[in-house]
Amino acid sequence: MRTLEGHLDCEVFLRGNVLTLDGEEPEVTVAETVVRELSELVRQGYDIAPGTIEAITDALDHHESPSAILEDVVWRNRGKALAPKTVNQKRYVDLIRSQTITVGIGPAGTGKSFLAVAMAVAALSRREVSRIVLTRPAVEAGERLGFLPGDMMAKVDPYLRPLFDALYDMLDPERANQYLERGTCAAGRSTTPSSSSTRPRTRAPSR
Repeated sequence: MRTLEGHLDCEVFLRGNVLTLDGEEPEVTVAETVVRELSELVRQGYDIAPGTIEAITDALDHHESPSAILEDVVWRNRGKALAPKTVNQKRYVDLIRSQTITVGIGPAGTGKSFLAVAMAVAALSRREVSRIVLTRPAVEAGERLGFLPGDMMAKVDPYLRPLFDALYDMLDPERANQYLERGTCAAGRSTTPSSSSTRPRTRAPSR
């Protein structure tokens, strides 16, 4: 309730199962739309969290349908449905579906790697692709990795770990390991024109 009120420009009161909105008419109208969207999601079995409320208000601010975003399930596993949570994530997923190459930029933790891996696993399960290659350019460390400690695997693994973490979230660990052993999922380091042409294979991080 505190999260809901924090995202609305009106006061929210709950007595029993009666929700009362108090404020100016335009703000109350927006709040009513948010509450109705939340109620519909609850009826469909969604777990409502503070992030859900933020996703709905963000969608309405962009004049988008919250249900069209939150109900666009990318991948289901062990009873958990993965779907975009923001307008930008929804656009990102739509572009991955429609374009051969999609480049996503933005701060860490905004779902770029996670959603990309989810789309890849979904495509593999539908046999739209025969192999997934997990790769990340080590541009954070510059074009040369020689000054970093450890061997090549130790230098590259930190950049691949978010991708492997996402992969293990999408699949049961045994199934993910089977994909990796068969080469259905592979990992490597992308190179720049000025760097070596070799692409060392890396193993999945232990879990």
